[in-house]
Amino acid sequence: MNPPEMTENDSLGIYRRSTEAGEQWWRVTIGDRPQTYRIEHGIGDTAGDIDLVVDAENLRAKLKKWHREGFIADGRAPRSEAQGAARVDFMSELGRAAAHYRGTEPYHGTHGDGGNVGRQATVQIGRIAFPCGAGHALVPRINPAYLFSPRFDDIVEDIVENKRVMLIGHTGAGKTSLIEQVAARARYGVLRSNMNGQTTAGDFVGFWTVKGGETIWVDGVLPTAMREGLWLIVDEIDFAEPSILAALTAVLEPQGRLVLKEKGHEIVEAHPGFRLFATANAVGAMSRFRHLYQGANLMNEAFLDRWRVYRIDYLSPDEESDVLVRTLAPHMTRPLADTLARIAAECRAAFLREDLSSAFSTRRLIDWAELMLRTGDPERAAEPAIYAKVAPEDAAFIRAIVRHHIAPGP
Repeated sequence: MNPPEMTENDSLGIYRRSTEAGEQWWRVTIGDRPQTYRIEHGIGDTAGDIDLVVDAENLRAKLKKWHREGFIADGRAPRSEAQGAARVDFMSELGRAAAHYRGTEPYHGTHGDGGNVGRQATVQIGRIAFPCGAGHALVPRINPAYLFSPRFDDIVEDIVENKRVMLIGHTGAGKTSLIEQVAARARYGVLRSNMNGQTTAGDFVGFWTVKGGETIWVDGVLPTAMREGLWLIVDEIDFAEPSILAALTAVLEPQGRLVLKEKGHEIVEAHPGFRLFATANAVGAMSRFRHLYQGANLMNEAFLDRWRVYRIDYLSPDEESDVLVRTLAPHMTRPLADTLARIAAECRAAFLREDLSSAFSTRRLIDWAELMLRTGDPERAAEPAIYAKVAPEDAAFIRAIVRHHIAPGP
């Protein structure tokens, strides 16, 4: 019998490879006792002929062994002949979509300036009526294909209420883009400060410098945003220097003000439009992934308690399929988008299992899909969009996942 789909845990599901005897598979399910897993083995549609119960450590060892032997995580029943035909049909579907793409003007999206949003009192974002800003040169461009999930409503409402919002999640999950797309629709300028290990307290708060023989003060990004009513995103705050976190702490308080000690203790009051955000990869609920983000700092609960912290996960395959169709309409069809979304989901699951060292962002998926439509060739498109950006062993692993879902063209 076919092993059923498993989705309860990243390690659960089907791991398969093709052999001369047929498609060989291992199935991992939850064991009867806590922290145990049941493992079954079979070929094709036959029932499992091995039934083991292992603990988490033994399961990790088996996952690494299967990876070396060429097994690919699938999470679905072994592929039947009908499913095999569906894989071949992907190329036919892509051929039609690519021909249509090449026969029309390339799609670049319609960013615009939000139409008459700037003249409205509010703009609807999800279920929230968001007060509009006056506009600014730093207002991000609107991505008309951006998908505001209902789970974002609480975040949007917190922004309206001027809460300090921290978004945590893996690289490429869309933390920064969520804030930027809210700002784009509500017409607020955005400044970003990336805590890349080279950002100093002077860059962040300000510094004295000599210009034209005169000593002048230059505001950093924090006082600039506070004075001008901009939205400031502190990216990767878990890599920030302690001096930067100290400057932020006072601003995080209700009606918080910034004291520029280096400028004679000047007090900077926040403009009503000012909003403060942070993003992080390995904070709070994401702390268990700190080993994937070398150099990330521990953050104490007293600091985190000054923020409203939300975890942002990757889009579900259905959501990501919607994004692909909307972004690359009318060329991207639903069958193509569904397959590409499954590939992205499998790469992310491999990243969380540490079979891959690089994440797979929606931005990367869209880039691959757009180039694929232009070329009509998934492998050719994947080279600059994916493979050239990752280590050779990661490229080989991703290539195996792609070929598992997309049969080569004739």
